[in-house]
Amino acid sequence: MTYIPISPHERDEMLATVGVKSLDDLFTAIPAKHRFPKLDLPPAWTEMDALEELTNIANANENVRGDLISFLGAGMYNHYIPSVVDHMLRRGEFYTAYTPYQPEISQGTLQAVFEYQSLMAALTGMEVSNASHYDGATATAEAVNLAFAQYRGKRRKVVISPTVHPQYRAVIRTYTQGMDIQLVGDAADAELDSDPSDLLAHVDDNACLVIVQYPDFFGRVYDYTKFIDDVHAKGALVCVVANPTALAMFKTPASMGADIVVGDGQPLGIPMWFGGPSVGFFTTRKQYVHKMAGRLVGETVDSKGQRSYVLTLTAREQHIKRERATSNICTNQGLIALGTAVYLSLLGKSGLRQVAELCYQKAHYAANALSKINGYSLAHNEPFFHEFTLVCPKPVAEINAHLLEHGILGGYDLGQDYPSLANHMLVAVTEMNSKEEIDTLVEVLSEVDHG
Repeated sequence: MTYIPISPHERDEMLATVGVKSLDDLFTAIPAKHRFPKLDLPPAWTEMDALEELTNIANANENVRGDLISFLGAGMYNHYIPSVVDHMLRRGEFYTAYTPYQPEISQGTLQAVFEYQSLMAALTGMEVSNASHYDGATATAEAVNLAFAQYRGKRRKVVISPTVHPQYRAVIRTYTQGMDIQLVGDAADAELDSDPSDLLAHVDDNACLVIVQYPDFFGRVYDYTKFIDDVHAKGALVCVVANPTALAMFKTPASMGADIVVGDGQPLGIPMWFGGPSVGFFTTRKQYVHKMAGRLVGETVDSKGQRSYVLTLTAREQHIKRERATSNICTNQGLIALGTAVYLSLLGKSGLRQVAELCYQKAHYAANALSKINGYSLAHNEPFFHEFTLVCPKPVAEINAHLLEHGILGGYDLGQDYPSLANHMLVAVTEMNSKEEIDTLVEVLSEVDHG
């Protein structure tokens, strides 16, 4: 970042504008003894020295674009990203744009968001998409807010499957503090191998929402059609947390009857970036659009009959006044949402399905090979997408340490979130994993068994 100083004349003009005589006058609210503390700092570096030090720190990071073979997923996935995605994101028109507070003058930004919304609605099968949220976890928490508002607070129970991403469930609890909402279904001792229909025991006339994941956190794929019908019969809404890549291959949540479909758009052309940033998608039925948080861009025509884009169906105050907002997440991840729109537009329906099929086929090849190693087995028999749970003969941390010595980033240690799943590894396989890499994983894990 370049530092551009101001002249003394410009400084004096600014001070006069705010009504003070000197810079010191700006700090009178701070007690004098705390204004300029002596800091124990090392001597200043030159720009050349600082650049060298930061470069050395950056080079110490290992990544999956050449350094490591990755089988780690659990919500953040290593997919191939066409170069045009990064090229578009780095265009100055998009890269430097911030949330427009006079949005109609930003037609390019609004059109990009409109295309993103259209693509996400098509992918999930839902009728309406908002302009995005910060990530999949916050989008899921916003589903709780929508359901609570839909029933005007008269229903105060939210049923959450224990196989929803643990971090998503934690964010929901953060969001709902002080809202007098009862969260049930995902207790620490909840049965993880039970059928999703077992959640119905928690659904009564006080339940406003049921949240399930598709595929679930362990990669398993369920058809929720009958389950959703049964939940609706009890008067509650259903939110499906979906992996967007899987939606190119399996039934859409909309076709199962879901009311809200949310998730993380990171698999759609966004790097893992050591954990973020990402983008959360939020789609729902048209009847709930007024309860939906965030921005919504609509298409219309101007006074000359030309196509134009506007923010619609939400009060303008929502974006600038806290007391009028439907959420504390009142803006959108514009740049990252643009990346997903570019990715989806480039691949198209057939290209995205090809990615999904490669993930599916390679994951099943890996699961079959790994389950044949002495001491290893698959934890579940249900159909799965590109993640599966591997039962290991030793603690996962020990196994992953051994894998890392061979340049392999192992799977997620499920024992961190589920005590009953100690020695269980969540393995993710995407189109980026070659047969040779999978075979290498099998070979190294075989060594662990004999070590």
